[in-house]
Formats: sequence, C-alpha cells, structure tokens
Amino acid sequence: MRSAYKPRLMASRALTPRRALSTLPGLRAAIPLAALLCGASTSAADDPEPGSARSTALAETSLAETGPRIDPPLVSEFAPFIGPRPDLNVPPTAVDLSEIEPPIEDPVLRTLGTGVASFYGRRFHGRRTANGERFDMNAMTAAHKTLPFGTKVRVTNPRNGRSVVVRINDRGPFTRGRTIDLSRAAAREIGMIARGHARVELDILR
Repeated sequence: MRSAYKPRLMASRALTPRRALSTLPGLRAAIPLAALLCGASTSAADDPEPGSARSTALAETSLAETGPRIDPPLVSEFAPFIGPRPDLNVPPTAVDLSEIEPPIEDPVLRTLGTGVASFYGRRFHGRRTANGERFDMNAMTAAHKTLPFGTKVRVTNPRNGRSVVVRINDRGPFTRGRTIDLSRAAAREIGMIARGHARVELDILR
C-alpha cells in the first residue's frame, strides 16, 4: 500500500512550467535581466576591435556618409562682442561712433608768436580787399601786413582757449601795436567782439 501511494505523491508534486513561474517570482524577474545580458554580450562580440581592418572600414564608411568632423571654434571668454546686443535698448537717434572720422588738424608750419588782434566788419563789408576780393565780414578771413595772400593762420585766444583758422586776403592793420585784423565772424569765434581786441597766439598752417 505504501508503494502504490508513492508514485501518486510524486505525480502530485510534479511542476509544470506555469506552476514553476508562479511559485518562483524571483525567477520571473531574472528572465528579462538574463535576456539583456545576453544581448549586451552579443553586441560587444560584434563590435570590432580598435585598429582592426573591420573598424577601419567602418570608420571610412561613416566618414564618407557624414563628412569630416568639424569642431566648433574656441571662443575666449574675453573675446569682444561683435554685432548688436539684444539686451540693449538703443534709441533710433543714436550715432554709430565707428562711422565718424576724427577731424584732422592742419600741421603747424611755423609759429609767429603772440600779438594783438583786432577786427573789422560792417563798415568795410563788400569793399575790395588788397587781393581783389570782396570783403565778407561773415567769412573766415584776415588782414596781415606781410604774410602772402592765401596763407592760413590759426589764431588762438589764450584767455578762453578758443581758436579759429583764417585765410589772409587783405593788408593791415595800420594801427600801431596791432598784428592782425580779423573778420567779424572770426573775432566772434574766439570771443573778442565785446573788447574789440585781444592778445592772441598765431601759427602758420600748411
């Protein structure tokens, strides 16, 4: 009776695949991990070794398909900013200083030293000057006793630092102690209208 019962007990204990999975939850969780490891080992086995003929061929094929690799240029953190800055609200009336050329001063050919300047204006406006021109009190001209006609002279008032460049087109002044006679416009530029005369510095320009 015991021998007949033993096969029945063993048959009842036989496990089917479904029963094994249901009774071993750890085995069910291990199956995807094993499949992943198998795939990784297969992929690693398929990768060519560096320097082999197959890796060289794959690199040449990739280069032919995508072109050479171009690294972006290195930009220093101290590089100047080029172009308009979007974070600045620039008014439309702003002036671009890069488009403004600084004035070029005429080089000094010779310094005449200091002297007393006077001016003449409305009374002589329209009359003929010594070189044949019509005197214009609003033009930047002057009269000198000896300088050639057409000579450019820079007249500077040291009291205020203002200066003006005039062209010699007349003779004078004939008052003792005066060195140069300016037009009314030139006298206004250096601020000597109120006094009528001023001690000035004279430089001949090229």
